Amino acid sequence: MTTIASFFAGVGGIDLGFSQTGVFETIYANEFDKYPAQTLEMNFPNLKVDIRDIHDVKSEEIPDTDIIVGGFPCQAFSIAGYRQGFDDVKGRGELFFELIRIIEAHRPRVAFFENVKNLVSHDNGNTFRVICEQLDILGYHYTFQVLNAMNYGDMAQNRERIYIVAFRDSEDYARFHWPLPITLNTTVRDIIDFDNPKDEKYYYTPGKYKGDIYEQLVLATQDEDINNPSVFQWRRKYVRKNKSGVVPTLTANQGEGGHNVCIVKVKDGIRKMTPRECFNTQGFPDDYILPTNQSDAKLYKQAGNSVCVPVIRRIAESIAEAIGEKDIIIAKNNIDQVISNQA
Repeated sequence: MTTIASFFAGVGGIDLGFSQTGVFETIYANEFDKYPAQTLEMNFPNLKVDIRDIHDVKSEEIPDTDIIVGGFPCQAFSIAGYRQGFDDVKGRGELFFELIRIIEAHRPRVAFFENVKNLVSHDNGNTFRVICEQLDILGYHYTFQVLNAMNYGDMAQNRERIYIVAFRDSEDYARFHWPLPITLNTTVRDIIDFDNPKDEKYYYTPGKYKGDIYEQLVLATQDEDINNPSVFQWRRKYVRKNKSGVVPTLTANQGEGGHNVCIVKVKDGIRKMTPRECFNTQGFPDDYILPTNQSDAKLYKQAGNSVCVPVIRRIAESIAEAIGEKDIIIAKNNIDQVISNQA
């Protein structure tokens, strides 16, 4: 197995995408927030998550691995936040340099990062320039792309993220290629249950929330065909219909009743998406365990902060080919096809 050390691991979306190739195994994970760490451990039972602040993790305490991955915190660069970047008052922007510290000490064959697409344009490109300079200093050969989950993961979510792949060896870098676009076949009906009742806490009803949100939702969805459904968003003061036939980009405050909450009209009313549906929208399989001892707010946050798993898997397959694991990928795909045909 090709080994991985995972940082800012969240609920394990990057780790899952890599592991689904059959080539990679995460042997170390660091996640400061105990709640997503619990979710990660429940789904990777052989993994004990290090929940210390990354600043407190000494390089020598981390095992040598072939790959280091990290979806370093993106709030400092996101259009949903204040876009402070490295000057973020909470120190989230400079966490990238902690990753660089660890990469410098361990010199993995590959480093992989994920972040919001605005990372490239933040501060007139200076933030991204600094990131590239750090990789240059370490002698890594890198490439990056902004990929949308709709076009590269066959997932019905309009989610654009930047992915950075850095190789220690120029030969690996020369063999790497980004996945090509694929047809979107998944629909919102594949990830959202429009037919069966859910817990009443997910529904909008008269007087449940302050203001006229319910009345606005009724008006916005009055002509909605639930056989050919759309997803709506509550945008603080108004309702917006997503006309692309997909789920808008999930956010960390998805279910808290505030900004950007995704809402659907179903057979028995108008409701927000459930946490499970949000995980579905990120491409997590149905058997991915969601802790029952955590609040919905925490699960919504975990889903919104995670990654689109199918996109990660496709990039991981390309990395596997670049480092000489192509035969394993081909064999696994052949096995998956046989199983699919038998089903």
